Amino acid sequence: MKINNKQLFKEFSMGSGKQRWKISFHKSPKKPQFSIPTEFLCPLSKTIMADPVIVSSGHTFERNCVQACVTLSFNPTLHGGAAADFSTVIPNLALKSTILNWCRHHLIDPPKPIDFYSAENIIRKLIPPSELTRTPSEISVATSSEESVATPRIGRPGNGPGLASPLPFTNQPSCYSSSSSCSDIEISGSNFMEEEELIGRLKSSQLHEQEEALVSLRKLTRTREETRTRLCTPRLLSALKSLISSRYSTLQVNAVASLVNLSLEKQNKVKIVRSGIVPPLIDVIRSGFSESQDHAAGALFSLSLDDQNKTALGVLGALPPLLHALRSNSERTRNDSALGLYHLSLVQSNRVKLIKLGAVQTLLGMVKAGHMSGRVILILCNLAASVEGRAAMLDGGAVECLVGLLSRNEFDSVATQESCLVAFYGLSYGGLRFKGLAKEAGAEEVLMKVEETGSERGKEKARRILEVLREKDEEEEEIDWEELLNSEDDLSRTHSRVGGRSGSNS
Repeated sequence: MKINNKQLFKEFSMGSGKQRWKISFHKSPKKPQFSIPTEFLCPLSKTIMADPVIVSSGHTFERNCVQACVTLSFNPTLHGGAAADFSTVIPNLALKSTILNWCRHHLIDPPKPIDFYSAENIIRKLIPPSELTRTPSEISVATSSEESVATPRIGRPGNGPGLASPLPFTNQPSCYSSSSSCSDIEISGSNFMEEEELIGRLKSSQLHEQEEALVSLRKLTRTREETRTRLCTPRLLSALKSLISSRYSTLQVNAVASLVNLSLEKQNKVKIVRSGIVPPLIDVIRSGFSESQDHAAGALFSLSLDDQNKTALGVLGALPPLLHALRSNSERTRNDSALGLYHLSLVQSNRVKLIKLGAVQTLLGMVKAGHMSGRVILILCNLAASVEGRAAMLDGGAVECLVGLLSRNEFDSVATQESCLVAFYGLSYGGLRFKGLAKEAGAEEVLMKVEETGSERGKEKARRILEVLREKDEEEEEIDWEELLNSEDDLSRTHSRVGGRSGSNS
């Protein structure tokens, strides 16, 4: 039975006032009135925080907003002129619990975390246009300041080594050059290929189309920051990934070189690692074409500059091929591999992996042979900053090696001598064992000479190591070092004789 609108209106009109009130009540319910506390809102996204975190400056933000700021190298200035400091991030569990209780009390759904890409879009809108469109010279200055290679410095005894001023090493892969030749084709702004067209040609079944697309991509990303940022998308990285594994040298070389260019932008580094492109790069270093190996080592070095990538690269297996590449015939590959290992060894988990790979003996051998001593000693500095690294270096004869270097004073620069002293100071945390080995190697006399003739920083470091050597511990006061060393020799000869008798009896 159908009821038309007029009939429905008539029946409604004939109802009692009470019935009409009920209908009217259900049609327009009263909405709850409440205000959201300001401290529940992220200062950047202006939404209720689902995963609040406290940063070093004391401010609280949504976690992915902080991550987006770090990725985009953006340091926002908040209300009142205070600047945020994202160097440390700690979960704000108390505020998170308060927000959830408030939501339950007001019968509303708890907030959902903002995904990273949405947070990145929010942060991009907050970045001033002047920071999004910098000139090439400004890009060079920013890159130099953000990605310079630092050398450890000596801290106060008992506090461990820290970090000091940058060394004059390259902050870009050796294989990268704004004037490097990949083609004579000139590409003007009016001829920029759109991403869709570029990806389509990269995935073409025709080799010549793939090659032309890679040459264009390499040239487009060589000097233009905006282009590097715009083209570093998951789809384009996926297309590059398949070409990096190509058995054709031209395709492989240009694909890896294009990846190096894309990796120069700080905000691209994490995206590239997350795209799954690192394993093919490792394969190239192991068995790729010679020029491709240069670029692959440069790409891993560039990616290792981002702190978020260091642990991931170690887990993905970048350490063994980089360590092996130190013996490469190519100077570019050797240099970029050493710098990549330096940055990766800033992380403790990677130091442990390097020690298990036998890196200490390899690195000490290179120092003794005079191969890339400056860069190799930097890696040893990082290893000496850990307990496991110190033990492996003391076992491997590092004390004798470093004392020999200091006594000969055949360093290629003052910075290398200072790095040698830093590594030596890191070993001084080895306690009595270090002191015994240092005394046996004649370290005190050598350090006294450095204290007189070295640079200002060198003198300071030598003085601190001498203080450690001259400290008198309670258990050390009763030790006769000569007698101890002689007794160890006697003990080893005794073990040898016992072992011989045991073998003959068997």
